[in-house]
Amino acid sequence: MKEVVAVVRINMMNQTKQALTDCGVDAFFAHEAHGRGKGFVNPQILEGAEQGYEEAAALLGEKGKLYPKRLLTAVVEDSMVECVVDTIINTNQTGKPGDGKIFILPLLDAVRVRTGETGEKAIV
Repeated sequence: MKEVVAVVRINMMNQTKQALTDCGVDAFFAHEAHGRGKGFVNPQILEGAEQGYEEAAALLGEKGKLYPKRLLTAVVEDSMVECVVDTIINTNQTGKPGDGKIFILPLLDAVRVRTGETGEKAIV
């Protein structure tokens, strides 16, 4: 079993949910999140600051600004990981900074509370 954690843009959530369902993943969690990448500076903001626009200059000073995102978590069988990762990439990839990140973590065990089932039986 693996836990797939993905950070995606908010405006891509509906498409991502549908694409994951189409891939065969009906169970996952979505959380509100805020974060930032390595410090990408929008060239339009930089140009505006150089031209003397105070609003643009103020935005450049927001090094600590966090952007709203969605954090998706899905626990899947090992055989589903490639489909899940490919689906998230294909749905969210624009080629621009901020498209997101995907993390794949090993999962030792899972337990279904209702029945006490463990392992992959607990997640299917």
